[in-house]
Formats: sequence, C-alpha cells, structure tokens
Amino acid sequence: MSTSIASVRSNYIPWLFVAGFAIVFLVNGLMIWFAIDSFSGLYGNGARNRETNYNEVIAQQKARDALGWKIETEWRTNEDRLLVDITKADGSALPGAVVTGQLVRPAEKRPYLPLEFHELASGRFVAHVALPARGNWDLDILVATAGQNFALTKRLFLR
Repeated sequence: MSTSIASVRSNYIPWLFVAGFAIVFLVNGLMIWFAIDSFSGLYGNGARNRETNYNEVIAQQKARDALGWKIETEWRTNEDRLLVDITKADGSALPGAVVTGQLVRPAEKRPYLPLEFHELASGRFVAHVALPARGNWDLDILVATAGQNFALTKRLFLR
C-alpha cells in the first residue's frame, strides 16, 4: 500500500484546526481569568441605592451645595499629615465641626484607611496617616456641625 504526500497532508490538516481552536480557547480563558482576578470591585459605594433613590440623592446634593462650604486639603509628606481647611460660603472658618474621613485607593484591592481628624485651629483639621503607597487616593470626608452634614469625595495625589 502506497501512501501519497497528499494523503499524509490530509491527515494532519484537521488537527491543525483543532490546535488553532485550542489556542484561541486557551488565550480567551487566560484573558477572562486575568480580568476577573484584577477587578477590584470598586465601582461605587451604594450605587444601587443611589439609583433607586435618585430624587433623594439630587435633593441631598442641592442641600449640600446650598451650604456653600469649601474643603481645601494639604498633604505634608515629611510629617505624614493631611490638613483640611473648611470654610463657609462667606469665606469664614467653620469651627467646632466633627470631621471624619477615610482614604480609599480607587484602582486597587486595598482596605480603606480610616482617618481621625483633630481640630488644630478654627476650621483647620489634621489627621496623621501612614500611607502604604503613594499615588491617587480618594478622600471621603464627612463634616457635621449644628445638625448639618456635608459629605464630599475628593481625588488626591499623595506623594
């Protein structure tokens, strides 16, 4: 029995298709695994609640904006201190407020860093924090005084 070159080729051609599809499935599987493994899950705090209570969220934002409070931050690298200045709409300091906050890494699986703010002077607050990594952080801050709450998220680049 004589086998020709054409019949030998025809025997392995189907296996080339099988190998090609196996490579495609392997690459797609790796890409799916990397995508799932690297997703931090940080797409928003309470996003579903904000969607279902949209009108309340808008009303809260309008009430917050009506206060006109401004929050300025200053990061002191050498001292590992975060300074926060809070002023009213007229530019005067906001004394005696209770300030709480946390730093959240926006693109990493990392636990948030709680911040304890202490009032240094009228409207000036400080928190000591040892950053595990430099770079982008989101400061979630809540200011409460005289029955009024002011919440703000601010993106900071901390070196």
